[in-house]
Amino acid sequence: MKAIKYFSGIALLLAVMTGCKKEEFNDTSFINGVTAPGKLSVMFNITQDNTGLVTITPAGEGATSYDVYFGDGGSTPTNVAGGKSIQHKYAEGQYNVKITAKGATGKTTDLVQPLTVSFKAPENLKTTITTSGLTASISASALYETNFKVYYGDSLTVNPLHFGTFLEGTTITHTYPNAGTYTVKIVALSGGAATTELTQTVKVGKQIDLPVTFDDPNFDLTMSDFGGNSSSIAADPTNAANKVLKAVKTAGSEVWAGTTIGTAAGFATKIPLTATSKKMTMRVYSPAAGLDIKLKLEDHADGTHAIETDKLTTVANAWETITFDFSTVAAGTPAFNAAWTYDKASVFFNFGVAGDGKTYYADDLKFVPALAQVSLPVTFDDPTVDYTTTDFGNNSTVTGADPTNAANKVKITTKPNGAEVWAGTTIGTAAGFSAKVPITATNSKMSVRVYSPAVGLDIKLKLEDHNDGTHSIETDKLTTVANAWETITFDFNTLASGTPAYNAAYNYDKASLFFDFGVAGSGKKFYWDDVQFVSTPTVLALPVTFESTAFSYPFTDFDGGAVTIVNNPASAGINTSAKVAKMVKSAGQTWGGSYLTLPSPIDFSTKKTFTMKVYSPRVGAHVLLKVENLTDGTISYEKEVSTTVANTWETLTFDYSAINTAKSYSKITLIFDNGTAGDGSVNYTWYLDDITLN
Repeated sequence: MKAIKYFSGIALLLAVMTGCKKEEFNDTSFINGVTAPGKLSVMFNITQDNTGLVTITPAGEGATSYDVYFGDGGSTPTNVAGGKSIQHKYAEGQYNVKITAKGATGKTTDLVQPLTVSFKAPENLKTTITTSGLTASISASALYETNFKVYYGDSLTVNPLHFGTFLEGTTITHTYPNAGTYTVKIVALSGGAATTELTQTVKVGKQIDLPVTFDDPNFDLTMSDFGGNSSSIAADPTNAANKVLKAVKTAGSEVWAGTTIGTAAGFATKIPLTATSKKMTMRVYSPAAGLDIKLKLEDHADGTHAIETDKLTTVANAWETITFDFSTVAAGTPAFNAAWTYDKASVFFNFGVAGDGKTYYADDLKFVPALAQVSLPVTFDDPTVDYTTTDFGNNSTVTGADPTNAANKVKITTKPNGAEVWAGTTIGTAAGFSAKVPITATNSKMSVRVYSPAVGLDIKLKLEDHNDGTHSIETDKLTTVANAWETITFDFNTLASGTPAYNAAYNYDKASLFFDFGVAGSGKKFYWDDVQFVSTPTVLALPVTFESTAFSYPFTDFDGGAVTIVNNPASAGINTSAKVAKMVKSAGQTWGGSYLTLPSPIDFSTKKTFTMKVYSPRVGAHVLLKVENLTDGTISYEKEVSTTVANTWETLTFDYSAINTAKSYSKITLIFDNGTAGDGSVNYTWYLDDITLN
């Protein structure tokens, strides 16, 4: 029974297997009925941020993929699957985008679709411009911009000097040729044709500072008027080439109408007033004499910190220099306060009187530093020294030019008709010299150069204590030449008849000169200069004058330099001494020169400026003055200056303010034209004199 079932199952299985035999299908004729892709379209999505990014999405019936030809160059397409998109960046412009749709059978269909890419104009353009002096710093920001172009406004034409480009987040700078107000144009670029622009006015110029001359085009010369004043920068009424401040006190303007020099910010630096130096000067051209000119100084940040003073004009329709001394302040106003900052100045013309339309001019506002008290030797050439002279007995003394050398300043004393027989002039103020005259029983000489109108005139020199006029000493000498310079030596071992004798305990710190002493004034005019103490040293020391016969001048020559003591070859002008040193630079080393050894170290504790008179064969010759330690040549200090005139004496100045005063220096080395070999000719021959530490 079980066996029958087994065989019946096998038979059934074979029957089924025979019935499931695979049927082969080789008919592909239905493909021939499939058409090429149709109903093609393309969608462009242009990103609105001026990047030119376009999303391209092709579509169509029967397409399995698409070849996209972007139309902006190149012949190789990019394939994108059906239902997908592709992105591409375009520049602004018009393009023909070609889409080739591919079907399953390989059949294709083309579509050419125009694409226009345009950039929107930048929006929300903002600029920041800051100035410093003549330089402007410019930055900008905007939406939808690619970069910026700026036109600086200092040229009518566009050229690389007057426009620039920059990116957002950066700053571009431009320096203007002159102070002034300029219109700056900033253009935001879209990357295409669309732009957005903005103009802004910018004012540049260096902040005004002392001295104020109104001539420098680099400074912002804006003036700030008040009370009805009206000011401008105009031509000097006497010199059209000179720029000055012109102020009109208009009719009906306030009695306190005035003009602030510069803007409300005042000067770039504070005015250096001190307890002992409180003067300023200004040139004024006024329509009348006797008008009150007020100058007020204040802190630009605090107007209550102010100081003011007044002066009256003394001439009409002509320039005069008015000195404002803040030691004397206007009634009811604060006194000088050293703790305050004074950095702003205002001038009031015809103060206290209502405006009447009159015009005033001003120029050259300056701070006048305190001058140093006069000391020996007195030359009248140092602008930092107070060379005030005090006349008495109706004498009249002024500063003027040497009648034989216009470059040399001297004093000119006139003994006018009716002047007292004892009329004279005190050198300096009543306080005399800053230090006593070092006269002793054995060193008792002083000298003065005098240019007298006649021979045989009595010149008296008197020394006294400025605190006690009874402590005095005086002596006389007669002139020996007329209308020519001579050096008169006064020896106080020989005193004027009936005058006190020399007293070592007295302090002689004041000197007075009496020209044509004992004779009433008759209008004679005397020139004088170079008042100095004549020492008679027993050893070589500064100043080195080459006049001594008591000792030699032990120069040591090296490498082609050679110094000898000779007669002055050009005794005139600033140097009429008899003896000078002669330096000849012959063939040798380029550093050839000579040095002088002093018996003791130079004292730089209070004096740090060397002067030396030089007579050079040419302009521009380098002169090196060097000091060295006696035994260690590595300890030294040097300065080099150049000659400015040829074949005439000039005084050269060597600034030793930075020298290390803790070191010892006993040698003075001189090298002319350092770096150039000499040839011993006239072109390499110099004369020198009066090596002095001031």
